[in-house]
Amino acid sequence: MTKGLPLFIRLGEDSSVISLLRGAAVVASVAGLVVTAVPAVSAEPSNGPVIAEVYGGGGNSGAVLTTDFVELATAGSTTADLTGLSVQYLPGAPSAASRWQVTPLEGSVEPGGRYLVAEAKGAGGTVALPTPDASGSIAMAAASGTVALVTGAEPLSCRTSVDCAGESRIVDLVGYGSAAVNETRPAPSASNTTSVARDELTDTDDNAADFAAGEPSPTNTLGEQPGGEQPEPVDSRIHEVQGTTRISPLEGETVRVPGVVTATRTFGSSRGFWLQDTEPDDDPRTSEAIFVFTGSTSPSVAPGDALTVTGLVKEYYPDNPATSNYQSLTELTNAQWTMESRENPVPEPLHIGPDTVPEVSTAQPGGNIEELPLRPDEYALDFWEAHESELVSVVDARVVGRSTEYNELYVTTKPEQNPTARGGTAYLGYDRPNTGILKIESLIPFDQRSFPKANTGDTVTGLTSGPLEYDSFGGYTLLANVLGDVKDNGLEREVTRPQRTGELAVATYNVENLSAVDGQEKFDALAGGIVDHLASPDIVTLEEIQDDNGPQGNGDGVVTAEQTLRKFADAIVAAGGPRYQWRQIDPVDLADGGQPGGNIRVGFLFNPNRVSFVDRKGGDATTPVEVVAARGKTKLSVSPGRIDPGNAAWLDSRKPLAGEFVFGGRTVFVVANHFASKGGDQPVHGRYQPPVRGSEVQRIEQAKAVRGFVDDVLAADANANVVVAGDLNDYPFSPTVRTLTEGGALTALISTLPERERYSYVFEGNSQVLDHVLVSKGPLGVDYDVVHINAEFADQASDHDPQVVRFLPASGNRKLDALYLLLDKLERLFGR
Repeated sequence: MTKGLPLFIRLGEDSSVISLLRGAAVVASVAGLVVTAVPAVSAEPSNGPVIAEVYGGGGNSGAVLTTDFVELATAGSTTADLTGLSVQYLPGAPSAASRWQVTPLEGSVEPGGRYLVAEAKGAGGTVALPTPDASGSIAMAAASGTVALVTGAEPLSCRTSVDCAGESRIVDLVGYGSAAVNETRPAPSASNTTSVARDELTDTDDNAADFAAGEPSPTNTLGEQPGGEQPEPVDSRIHEVQGTTRISPLEGETVRVPGVVTATRTFGSSRGFWLQDTEPDDDPRTSEAIFVFTGSTSPSVAPGDALTVTGLVKEYYPDNPATSNYQSLTELTNAQWTMESRENPVPEPLHIGPDTVPEVSTAQPGGNIEELPLRPDEYALDFWEAHESELVSVVDARVVGRSTEYNELYVTTKPEQNPTARGGTAYLGYDRPNTGILKIESLIPFDQRSFPKANTGDTVTGLTSGPLEYDSFGGYTLLANVLGDVKDNGLEREVTRPQRTGELAVATYNVENLSAVDGQEKFDALAGGIVDHLASPDIVTLEEIQDDNGPQGNGDGVVTAEQTLRKFADAIVAAGGPRYQWRQIDPVDLADGGQPGGNIRVGFLFNPNRVSFVDRKGGDATTPVEVVAARGKTKLSVSPGRIDPGNAAWLDSRKPLAGEFVFGGRTVFVVANHFASKGGDQPVHGRYQPPVRGSEVQRIEQAKAVRGFVDDVLAADANANVVVAGDLNDYPFSPTVRTLTEGGALTALISTLPERERYSYVFEGNSQVLDHVLVSKGPLGVDYDVVHINAEFADQASDHDPQVVRFLPASGNRKLDALYLLLDKLERLFGR
């Protein structure tokens, strides 16, 4: 199948964007008879790279070859560049939970040549593949499955032929056996001893016509086949393989190294074991351990086994090595080993204490740090890299990032480093990294011990130890084969005080992709937060409200969120709160980013018993709101209204919503916001230092647009009550927030709190600020609170904590405002 080779642009969106696109079959109904027409995946015949052969029986019973593989070729007359492409696999009978598995590619394939992609290695077979040109860990089924050649390394989301037919990133595809996803008809079934291969590299978009079953014949770009001459391994020590930089000096070579097994990973798709040398050198830059990758096959070794391992040295990246922002893991692949002895002592783990890891994160040369000599005594990232795959340990470590649905938690090895008031670690500046944070995962099978549930501030008691590995999600990670118990330190969800009679309470709450299709339990938990913890504020700016069918209806034209908001309002009433009303504007379908199909937007809830909303017709997805000054009054041209929605700053992003409210006869302008996400930024622990914050450019432009609106309001009325609230997706010290606060027109209230209280979100163990409330100079008696009910807890209704500001809106009359303040003081002293 040829879909061309479109330019692959990696789009970043919110961390919660993990949804699947669902295609629609064509359904006709005639007199009660329903007929579903499902077109096959089809396209013009290829003249570029194609899938030449697929074999999924490697290592199975009766197999000769030890490893699954996919072989690529080109049907064209020129070299086909494969860099930036990937091989992806889907089970033959995909379920709703099935996901495409991905192996990134780099390099090229010549006309008449072959390119070999090794996948999972089984326990059986006797003949290894020739040296592969790319390696993955996909365990493909022998008889039936679907393999696709795809532009980019993002997993496909289609699970039917009709959906995949509309996927422009698919370059070629073959479904074999009974595969549900195929081109026209599936290729024949394969087996433990047979593969399916193209006869003449022809591609008629009919897998059954193009492929035949036969004996597997894996061939790499050098023309090598199984049984051919293999390179003589280089006798080495592990520290020689690891070297003194992040990249092995022996990358691409086959080596033979001795060591003792320290730990095994026996579940998941990346199984293997860690080997550590018992005769270390005296160079602190060189790690003495290495990971031996065995694919989806559990290794038949145990801690204490002394082995001699032969394998290919590889730098593993989680995505395309040529474009990856992450660091690599040095490992051995295609490994074979000889058992020398058993029950040997395992090296003692390196204890990590408060003074072990340097305070400075890393050198910042303005580019790739991989080739720089490691300086583990000066830089934290260098320290961790110098101990890659070695055993390390922590004792009685405080949890600074809750246990997640991905079975991970974060601890600090430096308990005095920027502690928050509730046991976390505050992120306070680009130049103030928290180098004590360490992620913990478990190597203990979950049928033996479930992963512990922990909140921020809890303690992982006793000894936790295991090998150290770099992970693109969270940086350096202790993979525990000895895991301490979690001590619950009693963290409680906060409750803010009720607003007083004359105070207006405005809250902001990111409700994390809320749609009407969510379960009632999520609505109930969010409603409890509004009523029990936020004391039923008068106005709530909401972020991440989705349309009525959420991501299920991708591109179906449904944009209304009335059912979502009504279900939320009903849940608040059921929780004992007021009957809130709401205002929002439906976006153009698929125009505002966020979870695909969700049509995310911001909106207002308000309690009509306390505050009035000024409705002015005319506001829609594309009409900008304007500030109107007439007869000494300032008002909005439309209410609610979007701020400058045609501005390029809002491309694929939520548009801010302005609303005009009246409280006690005084006008208040509230702007609800959800700025562009940080998706696509380079990680703080990656191979590029300092990391490039590419997404920041758009947020700065968004801040300029919102600031321009605020300036228009204040130009019309210098004492106007203005509240700018929402998820700005940026820090108090960022250029984004500085753009809003420059000159003092707005005050970012988070900066008025003590440093140890400045957070509303926890990411990779850092308690940080993404959500903000900013106010103009007009409001009187401002009282601000971040209400911690979600971000620090394993059980959470949202990944964000809400915030609330209480104030007395100014009237513009000094004497009257003084009276408001006096009455409020009296209420504080004597009650209502």
